[in-house]
Amino acid sequence: MVRDGELRYLRRCVELAAEALDAGDEPFGSVLVSGDGTVLAEARNRVAGGDGTRHPEFELARWSAERLTPGERAAATVYTSGEHCPMCAAAHAWVGLGRIVYIASCTQLSGWLAEWGVPAAPVRALPVREIAPGVAVAGPVPELLDEVRELHRRCHTGRARPA
Repeated sequence: MVRDGELRYLRRCVELAAEALDAGDEPFGSVLVSGDGTVLAEARNRVAGGDGTRHPEFELARWSAERLTPGERAAATVYTSGEHCPMCAAAHAWVGLGRIVYIASCTQLSGWLAEWGVPAAPVRALPVREIAPGVAVAGPVPELLDEVRELHRRCHTGRARPA
């Protein structure tokens, strides 16, 4: 369940996803927030350059491993526009980050992509709970789902937003 006050972090994730799309990348954005509510770091997708590991959730896991204590990592929350892929879920669990809150689930995203005829990704989409069962997870978030879907539609169909 999404708590009061968390929508502001998720809205920032949508902004970062839009920035990624505007930069020619896939629309994903994430925010790392400390246990006291301080925004620690932000990241957006950067896979367009050819490195398929440049997901924002993976970048935040690396960032936190380098800069935060194990206790600070465990108390932190990663807010993200889309549920972590298996690579990002594993990185999240391996560095000991806390809760994940996502807007769109991997099942929802996979359904949208299939609807638009987008070929399957090289890695199977699995829920975070299957990869990292000890991580607390909340999502999807219906209040922002349409915005995230529209960003992905624009990315994968090449059509501008309807008037």
